[in-house]
Formats: sequence, C-alpha cells, structure tokens
Amino acid sequence: MNWTTRLYYFSRRWGKAIRLYLAIAGPGIVVMVADNDAGGITTYAATGAKYQYHLIWFLIILGPVAYYVQEMTVRLGAVTKRGHAEAIFDGFGPFWGWFSLIDLLFLDWLTLVTEFIGMTTALAIFGVPGWLTVIALCLLMGFMVLNGRYWTWEKLAMAFCAINLIYIPGAFMVNPSVSEIMRQGIIPNFPGGFTGELFFFLMANIGTTIAPWMLFFQQSSVVDKGLKEIDIPWGKTDTLVGAFFTVLVAIFIIIVTGTVLNGRKVTDAAQASRMLMETHHWAGIFMAIGLFDAGLLGAICISLASSWAFGEVFGWAHSLNNKIREAPWFYFAYFFALITSGLVVLIPGAPLVLITLFVQVIAVTLLPAALVFLILLLNDKDTMGDRINTLWENVINGSIVAVIIALSTAYGLTTLFPSLLGQSGTP
Repeated sequence: MNWTTRLYYFSRRWGKAIRLYLAIAGPGIVVMVADNDAGGITTYAATGAKYQYHLIWFLIILGPVAYYVQEMTVRLGAVTKRGHAEAIFDGFGPFWGWFSLIDLLFLDWLTLVTEFIGMTTALAIFGVPGWLTVIALCLLMGFMVLNGRYWTWEKLAMAFCAINLIYIPGAFMVNPSVSEIMRQGIIPNFPGGFTGELFFFLMANIGTTIAPWMLFFQQSSVVDKGLKEIDIPWGKTDTLVGAFFTVLVAIFIIIVTGTVLNGRKVTDAAQASRMLMETHHWAGIFMAIGLFDAGLLGAICISLASSWAFGEVFGWAHSLNNKIREAPWFYFAYFFALITSGLVVLIPGAPLVLITLFVQVIAVTLLPAALVFLILLLNDKDTMGDRINTLWENVINGSIVAVIIALSTAYGLTTLFPSLLGQSGTP
C-alpha cells in the first residue's frame, strides 16, 4: 500500500470519527462553557484584579475536577435513560429526592437572578434599559425552547458557546507579560498568605466551576438528546473538550483584569468592562459582550435544568421535542423561573452585587450532597452494570468530595468565627 492510499484511508477514518463526534457533541460543551456564567465572569474578573495572575494554577486544577464530576452524569444518563432528579428519587427515596429537588430549585433560581444581573448590566453599558433587556431575553429564550426540537436548541446554544471565546482576543489586546503570567500563575502560591479574603475567593472560584445545576442539566440533556451506552466515550470526549475551554476562558479573563486592573477593586464584571474601556476600549467592549453572552448561556441552561427536574419528579412530559400543548407544565416551570428571576433585577435597591458574589459560595456549600448522591448511583451495579465506577474513578471522585466538604466546613466556621483566619471571610 503506497503512501497516498494510506493517507486516503487515514483521512477517511478520521473524517468519519470527527463527523460522529460532531453528531454527539453538545451536552458536555454547553454545560461546561455555560459554567462560565455571569456570576463566574464577575468572580474571575474580581480574582484577576485582586490577585493578578497568582491564582491561575488553581483554575487549572479545577478543570480536571469539573471533568471527572461531569463525566459521571454522561454515563448515568446514557445507561439509565433518566434525569438526575428522577435517579435520586428512584435510588434514595422521596425524602432525599425532595431534599435534592428543593436544594436545586432554590439555588437555580438565585443563580438565574445573577444571570439577569449580568445581562442587564452588560447591555446597560450600551444604553439598553433593564426592562427592555429582561423582556427581550425572555422572548429569545422562549423562542429557543418552543421550536419543538432539542437539536435546534442545542445548535443555538453551541453558537452562543462560540461567542464566549471573545475573551481570548480581548486578552491579547492588553499586551500581558507572558513571562510574568508563567512566573506568577503556574506554581501554586497564596499571595499575601492564606487569609479569610483569599479563602473566600478560592471558594467562589470552586462554586463557579462546579455547581449542582450542572449535574442535573447534563444528565437530563444526555437523556433528551437520546445518547446510548455506545455513545458514552464520545460524550466523555465532549465533556473533556468543554472542560478545556471553560478553564481557558477563565484564565484569559483573569489575564485581562490582572494586567489592566491589578490593585483596583472590582465588584462586578460590568464595572470591570467600564474600567477597561478607559484605557483599552475594545477590550472593555469584548468584556461586556462576553458578560452578556455568559449570562444568556447560564440562563438557558439553568432554567432548563430546573424544568427537566420538575418534569422528571412529577411525571410530566419534559422534553424539548414536545410541543407546548404536549408538555404544558414543563414549559410553565421554565417561563415561571425566567420571568420571576428577571423581575428581581428590576427592583430598585436590590442587593444585586451581593447576590452575585454569594451565589457562587452557596453553590459550593450545597455541592457535597449532590456529589455524594452521584457517586453512590455510579457504584450501584444493578443500575450501572459494566459502566459502574472503577476503583480509580472512586478514588478521584471521593477525594474531590472530601476536599469540597472540608473546604465547605472550613468556610462555614470562618464565616461564624472570622478570627480563625485573622479577618472576615468576605472581600
């Protein structure tokens, strides 16, 4: 066989693999990129401004952590054909099922508020009033779910994922020092010592990288898309690609604010955008566009995570492939969450910045329970069969849960007793 023939078969084989991946890709990329939501952008922007590049190493570690957590939902959804809420009810009974559902709905609604905060403040930079933003967004997200096809919704969501990469060229516009980034950001370090303020930022970064809604969303998305056990390797690849991009974007946001706004107090991403525009106009514009897109991605995913969970628990039709007359309660739950959370940002004097920062920390304190349920389900031989967790996967995921529980406990203690770390845990 000559080299041209080998090249032909090689390209044909890889072409087929790429087409297969593109057909299956979606849930992993969407959930991971949407993880860089409006609250996440604020967290990263504030982290860069406060600590420059020093915490980049921490985000790099969080990438594999997010992947190992989320790939379990791919296997669980493909094997059981059930969403996460339904799996918890079936596996652990009504008490823990309702506990998980109420936990999810409370946190999702608060997080939706932060998404609307991000979107309204981003468009306010361009002179768009908040009420108009809320109305337009509800109409846009309504159009996305009412077209009657999961495939169409997913492709629209993937397009918004591509826009999320706008932070990368924005970072090059501010001419950061590569040597300084490498010197400060790669080797683990705690700038200024391990203070309560630094601990708060670490917890906020964990909370925005791994959140309970992500477990519910991706598993339900896998089920709604119809992935089978044979598709699991591609689903895991999809999740790995998404994890790479979510960390990459987070790092570039830190680079932007760490380069231009180092030492300046940043309370939200919209404020960071305005501050950037003072010296790097287009970098600030890109930050504002990215903030709006991040809020939109987060909103369309989080609202669906809640609606899917509702439908699973109450036995309603709950697929994006259903028309509104076929699944009225599913769509009612979706629009109720959207409209009520959108209205909160229009309340004069609402503590929007405080809500945005603390939602990330609340997420990480509620996360351990969701992770424990997930690991237990993945170790149920009757449920998972050959797709059960391996010893190595249990070691990794068990370690993740142990660390998060330890950090959550420590955060609670430092909040109640600030003197443990010498100062208050809030920035």
